Amino acid sequence: MDYNEKQVQIIETAEKLFANNGFEGTSIRDIAQEAGINIAMISYYFGSKEKLMEAIFAYRIKTTFLKMENIINNDNYTPFQKVEKFIEHYIDKMFGNQCFYRLMMREPYIQEFHNISDLVYEAKKNNLELAKKVIHEGQKRGEFRKNVDVGMMIMTMIGTANHFVTTQEFYKRYNNMLEMPQVEFEKHMRKKLYHHLKTLFKSILTHEEK
Repeated sequence: MDYNEKQVQIIETAEKLFANNGFEGTSIRDIAQEAGINIAMISYYFGSKEKLMEAIFAYRIKTTFLKMENIINNDNYTPFQKVEKFIEHYIDKMFGNQCFYRLMMREPYIQEFHNISDLVYEAKKNNLELAKKVIHEGQKRGEFRKNVDVGMMIMTMIGTANHFVTTQEFYKRYNNMLEMPQVEFEKHMRKKLYHHLKTLFKSILTHEEK
């Protein structure tokens, strides 16, 4: 479904509170107070806290899919440029929506929300199909090698980005970057992650196995 401006405000507020305090540790009253609205408005739009959690996932998943789909279907990009844009979007999304990813990692019982579990499964499947589409395009044009394990590529990208989000304080301390402003640090790390993943994927896609 499409969400209006007020719904998006509630979704983003709830996402931040759920990420920081946990689902059980956040009340509808907390969300209403943080968003500067009355409780009745949340009930009107979403019905319950559980449905609001589902809306967070539906909103983020749809936004991501539409962006990925636009990249993959853009005929102005070569297959590898599409891969690069794919990487850039995912890294930007990770940095821009850290509350959402902390929420996913913070709530191990997310699988108990059956509707959310189904949404996540469909999102992963659809994103994998989009990735396969662009890899197959590159193979048909002779730009990518055959027998590419697209699933492993996507897992590598996600795993690398997720690991950074959960260990960035260690990275700062280990590299003597604790005094660096967060905005500058994230800009620095985006550049490093872009370069690392693009170089890695280029090697995977173009170097023949021995």
